[in-house]
Amino acid sequence: MTSQPSTTRFTAPDLGPAEREQAYSPSSCIGGDYRPFLQQYQQRSDAARALPHQEHAYGGLPRQRLDLFLPEQPQGAARPPALLVFIHGGYWQELSKESACFAAPACLAAGHAFAAVGYTLAPEASVEQIVQECRTALVWLQHHADRLGYDPARIVVAGSSAGAHLAAMCTLRGWPHDSGLPAGAVLVSGVYELAPLVGTSINTALGLTRDSASSVSPLHYSLAGFARTVLAWGEIETDEFKRQSRAFAQALQAQGLPEVPSLEVPARNHFDVVLDLCEPGTLLGDATLALLASV
Repeated sequence: MTSQPSTTRFTAPDLGPAEREQAYSPSSCIGGDYRPFLQQYQQRSDAARALPHQEHAYGGLPRQRLDLFLPEQPQGAARPPALLVFIHGGYWQELSKESACFAAPACLAAGHAFAAVGYTLAPEASVEQIVQECRTALVWLQHHADRLGYDPARIVVAGSSAGAHLAAMCTLRGWPHDSGLPAGAVLVSGVYELAPLVGTSINTALGLTRDSASSVSPLHYSLAGFARTVLAWGEIETDEFKRQSRAFAQALQAQGLPEVPSLEVPARNHFDVVLDLCEPGTLLGDATLALLASV
C-alpha cells in the first residue's frame, strides 16, 4: 500500500512487560478462561451452517475459503441484498471460518447476505500476508457478486478483535487497483496499533518487529475516504482495548467522517460482545443492521 500516515496517533501508557501482557490479554477481565465463549461461537456457527450455504475458494491455499449465505429474495426485488463479510479474530493465530458463522441467521432474517472468511493462521502466515488474504477475499466477493446474487456496491466488512484489525486494514484506501470497497465497516474490540504487542507472548507466533508492526497498523495510515464505520467494544474489557478503539474513532473523526458510532456495550466482554452482531434489539446489532440498510 502507498498511503500517507494518519495525523492521529495511539498514545500508549508506559507499561512494564507484565502490565502490558495483562493489558493485551482480554481474558484477564473474565478470570482467564475464554473457552466457553469459543464453544458458543462453534455451537451457534454449527447451527448456522446447517442452513443452505455455499463454500467458495478465493485462493489456492487450504484456508483461503469462505462460507456464503444468501437470503430469500422476494420476486421483483428492487435491488440485490447487501453483503456482510465477517472476519474472525483469534489474535491472527486461532479460530476459523467454521466458527465464525454465528451471525448468519440474524443477518439473513434482516434480508442481507452473509459471508465468513477464512485465512491462513500465524505462524504459517505473517500478519501482512493475512491482511493480503482478507483483502483478496473481499475483492473476490466483489468480482463475483452479480453471479452469486448480492450487490457489489453494498459490501460491509465486520470483524472482532484481530478480525477488526483485518477489517480496518481492508477498508483503507490506496490499495493497488483500489476498487473502492467496502462500503461500510463494523469494527468490534479491535487493535489498530500493533506495536504494543511486540514483547508480549502474543507476538511469539506473529514475529512482529517495531517496523513490521507499524506497516500493518491502521493508525499509521491515512484514513481519508474510509467507509462509514461502527466501532464497538464491551464494557468488560481492558483499558488498552478500550483505548485502542477510542483512538481509532478519534482518527476517523479527524478525517471528517460525519458520524462514527462508538459503542461501549454494557455487561459484555471482549468475547461475547460480537455475538450481538446483527441481533435486533442490541446496541451492536441495531447499529450493524442500520449500516447495512443504509449502504
